[in-house]
Amino acid sequence: MHLSRIVVSAAALLSCVGAFAVDAAAAKALATKSACLACHAADKKIVGPAYKDVAAKHKGQADAVAVVAARIKSGGSGLYGAVPMPPQATLKDDELKLLAEWVLAGAPDK
Repeated sequence: MHLSRIVVSAAALLSCVGAFAVDAAAAKALATKSACLACHAADKKIVGPAYKDVAAKHKGQADAVAVVAARIKSGGSGLYGAVPMPPQATLKDDELKLLAEWVLAGAPDK
């Protein structure tokens, strides 16, 4: 009886954890190195949209990581306004995925 309650409690706790398990420190360092934070912040629009707004726009989208990673790589404008985002074409696929997961998780500090 007690074991089943523990399992149910553990499952409930895990379901509350963010959808993306991300190395926040590595992602933030990469975002800093790539100058992303010059135009973006986690919770407010600077030049580009807040990361929380990007996450909200793609919430529930099955291919969100791939879509956001591709957008980071190619840059562009139009989704959030006329100001273009420069491409990050030199980033490797795993770096693009890390940034995309971090953005979709709301750009956590930890």
